[in-house]
Amino acid sequence: MLALWCSASSAAQPRRIVIAVSRALDGRGGVLTDTRLVVEGATIAGIDPAAAPIDYDLRGLTVMPGWIDTHVHLSWHFDARGRLSTGGDAPEEVRATAENARLTLLAGFTTVQSLGAPVDRTVRDAVNRGELDGPRILTSQTQINDPSASADALRALVRQIHARGADLIKVFTAGGSDAENYRLMSHSQLQAVCGEARVLGMRSAAHALSDGEARVAVEAGCTSIEHGTLASDRTLDLMAGRGAYFDPNLLMPHNYLDNAQRFGLSDKAVANLERSIATTAGVLRRARERHVKIVFGTDAVAGAHGRNAEEFVYRVREAREKPMDVVVSATSLAAESLGVWTTGTLAVNYDADIVATDGNPLEDITAARRVVFVMKRGRVYRSR
Repeated sequence: MLALWCSASSAAQPRRIVIAVSRALDGRGGVLTDTRLVVEGATIAGIDPAAAPIDYDLRGLTVMPGWIDTHVHLSWHFDARGRLSTGGDAPEEVRATAENARLTLLAGFTTVQSLGAPVDRTVRDAVNRGELDGPRILTSQTQINDPSASADALRALVRQIHARGADLIKVFTAGGSDAENYRLMSHSQLQAVCGEARVLGMRSAAHALSDGEARVAVEAGCTSIEHGTLASDRTLDLMAGRGAYFDPNLLMPHNYLDNAQRFGLSDKAVANLERSIATTAGVLRRARERHVKIVFGTDAVAGAHGRNAEEFVYRVREAREKPMDVVVSATSLAAESLGVWTTGTLAVNYDADIVATDGNPLEDITAARRVVFVMKRGRVYRSR
């Protein structure tokens, strides 16, 4: 059934493709000028200004490695009645998740990490088989959110998630089934989760809002801190010292505010989200000053899929990030954080994941909204 959704872009591409560029950001902070990228199969085989014949002329555009969003929820969508759905295994839920993946790819994101629902695995595997158009998908498939579980039970749960084919572990540093049970997970509990993941060769992403939550997650050896809105300078210094990746999100509060009615948000929730924008921008600036490894994640849910590039705009305009720093966060550094070592850089022997924008995001960050070319592993999905 999934094969029926495959688009015409699945048609075989030439084995060798030459792409002419006048300006390319290499994903590591460098700029290539007046050259040509030679793609053979799924990889960049050469960077040669004399390569010919030219198959795609991207001169006048800005070329970059395919972007990477380290925090999305592909299954979240608004159904036909406008109601929020966070995913399931029914055919319509699979179709909605697949459509979100397609929109994300066409927006220039060739890799995403979905944190996560079981349906992510269905779509991930269909994309890998070539039955669906979508980005490279890494998924946790579920979350660990039980502060009452013992360390042994948590380690067993990590092993179960690993056995189901998840790519990483997502853990909430505080939680519970209701308000009365909501409490922080202890250092030993988080160490059990993140430590067992490490034993299994998996990464761990820790949802943390308060300073205490973020600090205990870093101390427990979790790979990345998601959100970290209230992290103190002391905790940010700890992140930098431990090499933990930091994933603040600005698209997330904006998207909830843009769709407040559809999410059924109360006036209090709206006010809290409005305040969180300045707080998130502030912690991002402080993290940059302390040389924390800041990656590019949006926490894209319903209403945000295909709009992931708005995060570029918010980070530059509201957090006063340098455009090149944001590009590196969304390319080579994001790839490093996910352990996907073959992408995120325009260089020989890297995957041919390539995006081009109409305009230069280093001069006008809104150029990130104007994606006109997308290639993933040597296949073109969008070209004007």
